[in-house]
Amino acid sequence: MGEERINKYLAEAGVCSRRAADRLVEAGKVLINGNVAENGSKVREGDVVTVDGKVLEGRDKKVYLAFYKPAGIVCTAEKREENNIMDYIDYPVRVTYCGRLDKDSEGLLFLSNDGDFMQMLMRGANGHEREYLVRVNKPLTDDFISSMEKGVFLPELNVTTKRCSIRKISDVTFTITLTQGLNRQIRRMCRAFDYHVRFLKRVRIENVQLGNMELGAYRELEKDELAELKRRVYG
Repeated sequence: MGEERINKYLAEAGVCSRRAADRLVEAGKVLINGNVAENGSKVREGDVVTVDGKVLEGRDKKVYLAFYKPAGIVCTAEKREENNIMDYIDYPVRVTYCGRLDKDSEGLLFLSNDGDFMQMLMRGANGHEREYLVRVNKPLTDDFISSMEKGVFLPELNVTTKRCSIRKISDVTFTITLTQGLNRQIRRMCRAFDYHVRFLKRVRIENVQLGNMELGAYRELEKDELAELKRRVYG
C-alpha cells in the first residue's frame, strides 16, 4: 500500500466520504496505532486504524448493498453519462451493480465489490428469480397472461423467453417473476401483444425484497438475508 492519507484511507474503507473523514479526524475520533490522528496523517501497511473505538476491518471488506434505483438513473459507470448510477450513489468504496434496470424503470439493484458473487448472480443459466411490478396501458386478458407465462418469441433478439409466473393485481397491473434478464425483456414481451408498459419496478431479487425502502436510498444487506442469498447463488 505504501503510505496513504488518513482521509483517503477512511473513504476507501467505506467509513465515510473524505470530507466527513476530515471532520472525524478533527474531532479526535481517529487513532493510528493508538495515537490520535491529524489531518494529513499517513497510514502505512500494517497500521491499526481505530474510529470511535472500533478497529477498521480494512478495505478488503466485502460490501453488499441493496439500492432503490429511481427512474432516470442509468446503469453505467461512464462518467460522460450525466445520470450514471455511480455518481448518484457516491459510495466511498468502489462497487459495481448487478442485474441492470433500464433508464425508465425503477427498483431493486445489488451493488457490491465481490466480483465472484456478482458473476454467479448474473449468470442466466442459474435461474435466479427477479420479481417486477408492472402497469400497462389497457386491461389485462387471460390470454395475455397465459401467453406471457408460456414464453414469448422476441424477433429483435431472436430468442423465446423462458416460462415465467404472473399474478394479476388489478385490471392494468400485475407482478411477473422472471429467471432471465434479457434487454428490456418485460417491455418487449408486452409489446408482442400490443401492450405498452407505463410503470415498471423491480421489487425482489431471490429472497431480498425492496420492501419500504425510500426511492434513491441504499442499505447493507442484513447478515441472515445475505447468508440466504449466498446459499441460493452458490447452491
